[in-house]
Amino acid sequence: MDSTRVTEQPTSYERPQPGVDPADPRGAFLRSPAPPAGTGAALPVQGRSGGEPPAPGAVAPGGSAPAADGPGSEHSQPGAGPDAEPDAHRPRPAPDGIPVQPADGQGRVDRGPGGEDRRTGQVTRPGRPTPMRRDGDRLRFVGAATRRIARGIDLDEIVMGLCRATVPTFSDAILVYLRDPLPVGDERPTGPLVLRLRRTDRIPPERDTEGGGFLPAAPPEPSELDSVGEELCTVRPGSALAEVLRGVRPVFTDAPAARAALLELLGEEGAAAVPDGQRAVLAPLRGRRRVIGAALFLRRPERIPFEADDLLVAAQLATHSALGIDKAVLYGREAYIADELQRTMLPETLPRCTGVRLASRYLPAAETARVGGDWYDAIPLPGSRVALVVGDVMGHSMTSAAIMGQLRTTAQTLAGLDLPPQEVLHHLDEQAQRLGVDRMATCLYAVYDPVAHRITVANAGHPPPVLLHLGGRAEVLRVPAGAPIGVGGVDFEAVELEAPAGATLLLYTDGLVESRLRDVWTGIEQLREKLAATAQLTGPDHPPPLEALCDEVLDMLGPGDRDDDIALLAARFDGIAPSDVAYWFLEPEDAAPGRARRLARRQLSRRQLSRWGLDDLSDSVELLVSEVVTNAVRYASRPVTLRLLRTDVLRCEVGDDVPQLPRLRQARATDEGGRGLYLVNRLARRWGATRLSTGKVVWFELNQG
Repeated sequence: MDSTRVTEQPTSYERPQPGVDPADPRGAFLRSPAPPAGTGAALPVQGRSGGEPPAPGAVAPGGSAPAADGPGSEHSQPGAGPDAEPDAHRPRPAPDGIPVQPADGQGRVDRGPGGEDRRTGQVTRPGRPTPMRRDGDRLRFVGAATRRIARGIDLDEIVMGLCRATVPTFSDAILVYLRDPLPVGDERPTGPLVLRLRRTDRIPPERDTEGGGFLPAAPPEPSELDSVGEELCTVRPGSALAEVLRGVRPVFTDAPAARAALLELLGEEGAAAVPDGQRAVLAPLRGRRRVIGAALFLRRPERIPFEADDLLVAAQLATHSALGIDKAVLYGREAYIADELQRTMLPETLPRCTGVRLASRYLPAAETARVGGDWYDAIPLPGSRVALVVGDVMGHSMTSAAIMGQLRTTAQTLAGLDLPPQEVLHHLDEQAQRLGVDRMATCLYAVYDPVAHRITVANAGHPPPVLLHLGGRAEVLRVPAGAPIGVGGVDFEAVELEAPAGATLLLYTDGLVESRLRDVWTGIEQLREKLAATAQLTGPDHPPPLEALCDEVLDMLGPGDRDDDIALLAARFDGIAPSDVAYWFLEPEDAAPGRARRLARRQLSRRQLSRWGLDDLSDSVELLVSEVVTNAVRYASRPVTLRLLRTDVLRCEVGDDVPQLPRLRQARATDEGGRGLYLVNRLARRWGATRLSTGKVVWFELNQG
């Protein structure tokens, strides 16, 4: 059976107007006023064929209508006349949907003995729908198709909506070409105009429309429409295709100029497969500024060809699709910018800190709301310490992301000053008030000391962290809640807690534990249970892998739990053993550099009980320690601190009470000093200086052989 066989829709079902007979062929003109000449703003009525005489009593557009008391009065029914039966049926409402264009010889009208339509009483030629029916079908089709196209939000959805709305209702196949690359907004494209085949759609040849199912799985016979379409087409300036695209209006491809344009678009083989006659419409897709593509509508030879009014239907589809594609490209660019903004606000990689391992996750709320105000950070501090930060700015917008970036930068600057956690939150609160009256955020700031195995936490209205111990016990840390950042006039309190080796601290935002389906404390309890259950899988003596632990935590989210974006930061405390730390105080005197050299040599010697086994580094360490301590005691007024730490590297830290940071400079040949930092820079693996609230620390690291 022909796969395009369909049943024709009933006639137009518009409510009769006063003084208009629904059976009168002028009804289409009376109910649908013709647009001004040359505008093409509205869909015109279906015109009559060239040799068909007008119906009796018909008037030209703009003429006078017959009197209301004649046979076409408002009380007359379809088929009503002097001898009409009183029970003549009325037109019934059509089902809501897209009407289907009939094929040749299909959709026949139920006729009476005299050849008149039983529904309208109008005499028409067999196989030809009435003008009123064809106009109503087109209007309903255009309305339904444009609604379907408008539902798309991205490029693929809009193009798919165009294809699904037109096949098989308006055409048997469609090819959609789009400019490659698509210009965005007011961008001026560079280079030649290249069209790329974006999508094709055809009536499946195996569809069994009569039986309501599908034919057995057999190889379908190839159709002439299956070979239509080239992947790329470069439009040459001044060519026939360029002229058709510049004209903007859809054209039939049977004209010589349009046929040449079709040959350029599809190639010789593709153009030869297009059926002859008015069975192909080439419609340029014009956006707000320029032509962005083309759509080709095709009908098979067994189907009725396109008519003149179908060009206006194709124009409406092309206009709505092109404007939708323009908006989708702009939306995609905006989403890309928002996504890049969010990513640049978050750390690309976490630092490698001594005595602690880190892992993180970030999930946006949804694909359509990628920008949020959640952030996390890990900031190395002097003394091998590390600051762990997680925060959440109120709202989901570009403004929230921008405020988040400013607060994160402020937190990094304050952490570099080595301020206590409560002081950091206090300055963040002041910064939020300077940004605006409604700039609210929550934040949790913690500092971990791997030497002391302690952690200091201050909270500003954020959910409390969860500590997973090595044995598998998970506990919610009791820290003062505090007020959110931006409230102003409040104090923040810090607490110092134990951070045993092997424990894992989990910092998170409220999107992980709070949703429409559960409150925040229920979610925190579920998180605690999830961590404890995950730790049981690896046993009491081995903590779970950090990356796998983050994935398991995110698995607790259900389908309705993604109301907010989620930031997650996990820290595994390894610590530094006391046997790997050496610490001394040196008086600020001339003998301090010599004493520092002796202490370093003794600590690295094999003869000492600790036996670090680093005697091969003894000469380098003595030289660098002597230079750094010499610079410290020259200006210090209080005792200088010297600390050696052995981890994967050997780290030396010298602290004093002078806030000015040393700068590397090139000493002249006649200078007596100025070469100490130059030696440190050449011999050390890394070095740096950090300002403290009580002075500064100069440190350097050496590889262990």
